[in-house]
Amino acid sequence: MAEVVAALLNWLSLNDRSGGGWYKKGEQVFQNPHSSLTHPATGPDNPAAEYIFNLPVMAKIFKKTSGNGGLTLYLGKRDYVDHVSSVEKLDGVVKVDTTDFGDRKAFVQMACAFRYGSDDLDVMGLCFRKDIWIQQIQIYPESSKPELSAMHDTLLKKAGDNSYPFSFEIPTNLPCSVSLQPGPDDKGKACGVDFEVKTYLAKEKNNPDEKIDKKDTARLVVRKIQYAPSQVGAGPKADVCKSFMMSDKPVHLEASMEKDLYFHGEDIPIKIKINNESNKTVKKIKITVDQTTDIVLYSADKYTKTVLNQEFGETVDAASTADICLTIKPALSENKEKRGLALDGRLKDEDTNLASTTMIRPGVEKEVLGILVSYKIKINLMVAGGGLLGGLTASDVTVELPLNLMHPKPAE
Repeated sequence: MAEVVAALLNWLSLNDRSGGGWYKKGEQVFQNPHSSLTHPATGPDNPAAEYIFNLPVMAKIFKKTSGNGGLTLYLGKRDYVDHVSSVEKLDGVVKVDTTDFGDRKAFVQMACAFRYGSDDLDVMGLCFRKDIWIQQIQIYPESSKPELSAMHDTLLKKAGDNSYPFSFEIPTNLPCSVSLQPGPDDKGKACGVDFEVKTYLAKEKNNPDEKIDKKDTARLVVRKIQYAPSQVGAGPKADVCKSFMMSDKPVHLEASMEKDLYFHGEDIPIKIKINNESNKTVKKIKITVDQTTDIVLYSADKYTKTVLNQEFGETVDAASTADICLTIKPALSENKEKRGLALDGRLKDEDTNLASTTMIRPGVEKEVLGILVSYKIKINLMVAGGGLLGGLTASDVTVELPLNLMHPKPAE
């Protein structure tokens, strides 16, 4: 047996870099999708192989216990994917200790809410928070029992006795998680759209007059996210022709992109064609990317923030042409101090990125989406005045292209 253990430890030290491995179910062997382990070969050189097959697959479990210790909420993940036609079901478990329940019951609630305002304003009664969608289930005494999933089985084993499963079906017409970046001195919860799962003690399921003590609740924030479609379409194209004073002929500008969608962190090449028939000189090219955040739930507020501003030294002389490809990459890392910038929903102490473009389904009212996010690329040719005015700028030649930013679908 010592030989087996030694071989096992040696193999794991050489191969396991991610805390997972291979496991066996019946006669089939599966690999933990979060592991980089290679398939262990059986044979005299590796007596530990059959034991490796039976190692349990460890999955991260999220849990939160109420202040009174009577309720513990268990979730197997915190990101739930919107597949456009459907959204992943949320499966969880609540473990109860009824010692201090008295005549109260245990409930679990999932809510999608829109928050606009800070905790400081909340004290003044000015904080705006609206529940877009909310659903509650009585956990104890048990009123109903969902069909058990593999996630339920895992969580029930982890939670132990006195544990009760629950499930929430998330509607497809709800917005994805978005948060607005707070300023350096802002405190409290970020504004935006968030999803929260909460278990609590109460006498009634939904009585607005009943005060729920903070110590009688346990809550976890989750995210509803959307991945880019597998099929990418042709990219946008725009062109403009502009004339100038003291020049008989114009400047033609055409800009295009290869596809209609790019991933966060991906290089974005922009093809630029310039036909400068004028007597002016194009001194440089400036590209900006603007993020527009449209607050549609309660008003017509719209904010535009520049997330990329980059200048390129390419010049185009009078009566000449140029075909240029310039690459940009808008990123949150360059915009950390910009208050009100829309980000993908943030979990506590977890990095995020610029908000993904809001994809609106046909037939869905914009108001229910809470916050709409869009991006626009501006390509500016900085044209020198020339003539009697020398190097003074005559004007810009500008075209705009829409930009869709999303996350790629993870490999299964």
